[in-house]
Amino acid sequence: MTLTINNVEKIEQILKDDDNDYQIELQEGNILIMGPSDIESSEIGAELIRLLGNWIKPRKLGRIFDSSGGFIMPNTDLRAPDVSFVSAQRLKRTVRDFGNLVPDLVVEIKSKTDRVAKLEDKLKLFLELGAKVAILINPDELTVAVYRPDGKITLLTEDDKLTVTELFPGWEIAISELWPPVFE
Repeated sequence: MTLTINNVEKIEQILKDDDNDYQIELQEGNILIMGPSDIESSEIGAELIRLLGNWIKPRKLGRIFDSSGGFIMPNTDLRAPDVSFVSAQRLKRTVRDFGNLVPDLVVEIKSKTDRVAKLEDKLKLFLELGAKVAILINPDELTVAVYRPDGKITLLTEDDKLTVTELFPGWEIAISELWPPVFE
């Protein structure tokens, strides 16, 4: 049985009514149910959103979404990257529904239970469907991999700087800024 966005919405309502906090995605007609992430991955996502937002919002470049923002893809999948960005030209106004477009930037942050290969597959699908840049943040390895539609992958480590010049000219952050601080 192939499921649709309507099925996802019904399941979300049932889970919401039972006070369950799950994220649901639709992939090739199959429902994917994900529980909450570990807090390190969550903190990295929040920090990236803050760092991006500090650059994007004053320049009115577009909109940033967290892992709750779902996008209906051209292949009818419903996917929700950990962090995503859609340019202002492509999304003039936010809708009170799933976005019916592919984000320009998609970011996945490896949680302690994620498998890198599945995250890479998800990012590559976004690129195939029209994303301009995809990023995989791996806190276990302290690396950031940047994927582009031409198949090029750039692996960044602690001393490198992340740039996304095709979307955010002039913006850069040190990879070390992404990792949660240790308070002593």
